[in-house]
Amino acid sequence: MAGEPQDDCLFCKIVAGHVPATIVRETETTVAFRDINPQAPTHVLIIPRAHYKDAAALATAEPALAADLLREAQAVADDEKLDSYRVVFNTGAGAGQTVFHTHAHVLGGRGLEWPPG
Repeated sequence: MAGEPQDDCLFCKIVAGHVPATIVRETETTVAFRDINPQAPTHVLIIPRAHYKDAAALATAEPALAADLLREAQAVADDEKLDSYRVVFNTGAGAGQTVFHTHAHVLGGRGLEWPPG
């Protein structure tokens, strides 16, 4: 069922505390932690505590929760003292999504070229 934790989901396991992560922020609705394969000096993932497969599914089902992720992106940027940063949602395997639990990547701390790789 959408929104319910999934037994086979890595990010659901991080939310539950069953898999360790370097958590940098937590709210009632989100968890933010450092990416284990950073692509920039600051690379933090922000996930909802509820399980949705991707950003589109989350925005359709719970737009307020999608907004929480974006608010937390700003909070992470503030905490990390980033004056500029990128927020990325990969949606689908072809776009590079490897964990099918909505997550925002907050990237910063270096110049970020456009278009991205």
